[in-house]
Amino acid sequence: MTFRDMFSLGPKDPKEQKLTPQQEEILDKIANKVVLWKMSVPAILFLESVKPLNYIGSQMMAFFEPFVQTLISWKDYEEFRKMMEQRGTIELLLQRIEKFEAEAEKKEKEQKKKLKEQRKRRGKRTLWQIILGRE
Repeated sequence: MTFRDMFSLGPKDPKEQKLTPQQEEILDKIANKVVLWKMSVPAILFLESVKPLNYIGSQMMAFFEPFVQTLISWKDYEEFRKMMEQRGTIELLLQRIEKFEAEAEKKEKEQKKKLKEQRKRRGKRTLWQIILGRE
């Protein structure tokens, strides 16, 4: 048994970590917001770089909680802070961000394909048809 194994918190493998439905909902909300704001790449880079410091980050969240609660009324802040104390939570958050990003990318490609097909069906239009809105 290594030194790290003796003092680590929670399961080593993120798949072994059990989350409550409320915790899963919180992770989904955060991941959806990141993808909605199109900040997936910066968020993934940041989370990957601070993954070893997750416990310290959760303690910083505890320190700043009174300040955050005065600015933002987020009822799930305490639960999210507790989740961040566990080693595998950041990996789970990363996986959800990547999953939602892939879904959003797939939808965007489908929409572009539909628009391309619509333009193809309409054919070439003259400038007057476009201005007057005629087909």
